[in-house]
Amino acid sequence: MKATVYKGNGTFSVIDKKLEAPKSDEVRIKVAYTGVCGTDVHIYHGMMDKRVAIPQTIGHEMSGTIDAIGENVSEYSIGEKVVVRPLDDRMVKASDKGYNHICADLKFIGIDSPGSMQQYWNVPAFVLHKLKPETDLKLAALIEPLSVAVHDVKLSGLVSGETAVVLGGGPIGLLVALVAKHAGANVIISEVNETRIKKAAEFGLQAVNPTKTDIVELVREQTEGRLADVVFEVAGVQPALDIMTELAGIRGRIVMVAIHGEKKPVDLFKFFWKELKLIGARVYEKEDYEKAIALITANELPFEKMITDVQPLSNIQQVFESIDKNPSGLKVLMDCQS
Repeated sequence: MKATVYKGNGTFSVIDKKLEAPKSDEVRIKVAYTGVCGTDVHIYHGMMDKRVAIPQTIGHEMSGTIDAIGENVSEYSIGEKVVVRPLDDRMVKASDKGYNHICADLKFIGIDSPGSMQQYWNVPAFVLHKLKPETDLKLAALIEPLSVAVHDVKLSGLVSGETAVVLGGGPIGLLVALVAKHAGANVIISEVNETRIKKAAEFGLQAVNPTKTDIVELVREQTEGRLADVVFEVAGVQPALDIMTELAGIRGRIVMVAIHGEKKPVDLFKFFWKELKLIGARVYEKEDYEKAIALITANELPFEKMITDVQPLSNIQQVFESIDKNPSGLKVLMDCQS
């Protein structure tokens, strides 16, 4: 079989690897497609070299079919279409309060252990989710990032008729906006990249450039002064932190989707003045995966527009180099069998 490995210093290689039988509690997946995630790009840039065991096969946004089954696995069959929820939470403790998806000793498969950018992938059976036979495996590779968006919207408490502002129109921002709109919200995206603003329009979403439009005044006009009920901070930059408390109306909820590795200034006075709530959001739970699968299966939203390119595994180095050169792109898929 063919597998890709990250070797450090912005370098990937394609290697020949022995096909391994699954352990007793594992299945072997014939990987169809693997999406390139922002975290994968961070790994490519060397930002996670202290965490990733080099050389390492990475990747976690995937779809595939079951190719072999361990002797103690009874709930799956060869040929079934599946996706992997890449969270190894077997080290859960009582102090984690039952929130296994954010347990203290959580291991992220594809980062802390080998991932899906290979033709065949052995994983514990408990991380699998079944797909319907008719599911498009290209779209199924979007289920992992879509689950992030489902989790974010769920935690926000968003209800139909509310106004949501999404700060950042990249892949996760667009997915959050789509899920929020599907839930009945009035959605406005704030994005500085003009290409992504045009892309949002293709999804039927309203997007504006905050450097050209006073987005606070725009939201105020569209809500008769109430401002946003929910603000999703997906951009991860200081200007987004500065404006999120301005955009939120009285008792508004701000969901922190972006990862901020360092302490940042935030206008805490606005939390006091308007009784705002700040909600942290990290990965997803099992129910979020099932909701994402249902959304993909229903085929009611234009998820196919998220996929901007499909490339074979052999082009992995060029794929990461091209992502750096094209920040306007959305989701690139690796075809793991071509």
